Amino acid sequence: MLASLEVAMTCRATTIAVVMRRRVRLSESWTFVRDVDARGTRVRNVYRANYRDGSGHERCSLRASRMKKAKVLVVDDAMLVRRMVTDVLAADPAIEVVGEAGNGRIALQKIAQLAPDLVTLDVEMPEMNGLQTLKEIRKTHPRLPVIMFSAVTERGAADTLEALHLGASDYVTKPGGAAGRDLAKARIHDDLVPKIKSLCRVASALSIGGKRSQSGARPPTPFTLRALGPMIGADVVAISLSTGGPAALGEIAGRLPADFRAPLVVVPHMAAVFTKFFAERLATQTKLRVVEPADGQPLEGGVIYVAPGDFHLTVLRRNGASVCALNQQPAVHAHRPAADVLFRSIADAYGSRALALVLTGMGQDGLRGCEDITTAGGRVIVQDEPTSVVWEMPGLVAKAGLADAVLPLGELAGELVRRTVRTPVSADDRGAA
Repeated sequence: MLASLEVAMTCRATTIAVVMRRRVRLSESWTFVRDVDARGTRVRNVYRANYRDGSGHERCSLRASRMKKAKVLVVDDAMLVRRMVTDVLAADPAIEVVGEAGNGRIALQKIAQLAPDLVTLDVEMPEMNGLQTLKEIRKTHPRLPVIMFSAVTERGAADTLEALHLGASDYVTKPGGAAGRDLAKARIHDDLVPKIKSLCRVASALSIGGKRSQSGARPPTPFTLRALGPMIGADVVAISLSTGGPAALGEIAGRLPADFRAPLVVVPHMAAVFTKFFAERLATQTKLRVVEPADGQPLEGGVIYVAPGDFHLTVLRRNGASVCALNQQPAVHAHRPAADVLFRSIADAYGSRALALVLTGMGQDGLRGCEDITTAGGRVIVQDEPTSVVWEMPGLVAKAGLADAVLPLGELAGELVRRTVRTPVSADDRGAA
């Protein structure tokens, strides 16, 4: 038998009435109808869910009446770029482009009018550029996700890193001028669409009976901490970061003391020209020395090593010392550098003296590497969900039971200091978990 479930929602003040009926139909789909009560005085919007009951009996299957869409405002002074970005985003059923703006002043007006869920913001614009616009947005909308749209140039990279410091959520690079239209649209789709969905959390549906609190906040994601034996002081800290990570690492590094004893090896998901400026900005935020390492450079305590873009960074043991090793082997999870590659080498080189820190970011890079570190007896810390811009990289590690601590951003620097205090290690401790 074919049946349909009609869900009619009528709002009276704060009361929501749900009306259900069965009706035979010949298709399996969601359809929209308008319904009127017996007196013809109340109009109700009805979403009809059709489903097949294989047993021949009528059953109620409660499904989302409509999917939540991410409302996006596209800001760019180039009309052709605006149109290309709009076309790419509008083709995705989870995204709705609610408006466009050719400069920052117009963008600020449209943010007030349209209340978008996210803004894509060009860096270089006349009248009011991206940095000036971002500063104004943060005065009135401190939590509105903003993705910078940047040219792959030194100036574009420097401005983008400044934007991340000012509170931009993430960035994507514009396709090069030599790229054809189809290739440019594919690049925009692959780089921009996943970040919009991740920042706006559009995977969930707005369904009746959805698991949200009355305040609209999502319930905390469950996870289990890994049981540990006695604490073993780490000789190295390996750090992965993506969306929201540059600002998070800047805060952590700014709180580390000048005599921090272990080297910190960092993998950001950034292109080559961007990692250079990221390292330079990070150096202004911390008492520690910050470098992009050369191949074969020894690791020293109290130095932050930022993996250069387009190179995997690994750590090897040579003549009793740890050295940096760079390679251009294939990208992992579409990233080079990749955290999984670094973490695996850290596990091999340091064993139980390895410590991984997974900061805010999207994707699953670092998950397999954390498995390698825990297998070798090392430890894993992840940033918690409330203080993360995107809780995918750290969340996957926590939900896999690989983390022995899930901490807010403000506590991570102190935890790194505590975890790198040198302690004796026995042969048995190397395999401790």
